[in-house]
Amino acid sequence: MTSQAPNAKLRCLIVEDEWPARNYLAELLASSGYAEVVGAVASVAEAQEALLPASRLDIDAAFLDIQLARDPDDRAGLAFARSLSETAPGVRVVLATALDQHALQAFELGAVDYLLKPFGEERVVQCLKRLLVARPTRPSPGERIVARRKRSLVFLEPDEIWAFEADERLTFVHTKHGRFDVDLSLAAIELSLGSSLTRVHRKWLVNAAHVRELMRGSNETLLFVGESIAGEGPGIEVPVSRDRVASVRESLLRSAVGMRTRG
Repeated sequence: MTSQAPNAKLRCLIVEDEWPARNYLAELLASSGYAEVVGAVASVAEAQEALLPASRLDIDAAFLDIQLARDPDDRAGLAFARSLSETAPGVRVVLATALDQHALQAFELGAVDYLLKPFGEERVVQCLKRLLVARPTRPSPGERIVARRKRSLVFLEPDEIWAFEADERLTFVHTKHGRFDVDLSLAAIELSLGSSLTRVHRKWLVNAAHVRELMRGSNETLLFVGESIAGEGPGIEVPVSRDRVASVRESLLRSAVGMRTRG
């Protein structure tokens, strides 16, 4: 296969329980010149483990079979695709399967493409080109985020950021250095930094690495985001919308140890 390789290849994860199909798809992706396979697993459970923050596996796209023999739920693939759209909005999903009846549902879930087995070289390249167009722009290593402080420009490292907040027509970035104006909308920020941020409210994106406390009251749920536990040091309280409480809690527990995720 001959292709003009892009400057930055797509980092891909394959979730496929049939090893011949898994290996063949990995070969097609790698030989395209547009992608590199950074993981290939046989079940949703293995994919979830691979994507834990501790594994440091950063991906642009997941090629996902719908029916996986190792998963007790024959719709595990669709459920995983749905969870990715909530917990990792920067990751683009491609459903790769022998079944064509789930095509409409795939696009309702936000899948970028739908590959039918047996996979073909030209079709895979077409899919990768589509993914490259849809790929969010991420800061390059060493690239910083620029914000405003009165008449000055402030340059921030991505890992310094606690959260982004939309208020009326303005957007703010919260850090240990203070709150500053940014010129981008939350939607644009989510596309650029989606893999490192979690949408917890229509007006808030948070950096999960700086979440220190999940506080549940009778009327609302709050996150304390900052350098310490609430009341002990610098940080901010961020509201979690009711329809996102369960997914946010699950996402936080999935990247931590010490407590069961259910209950």
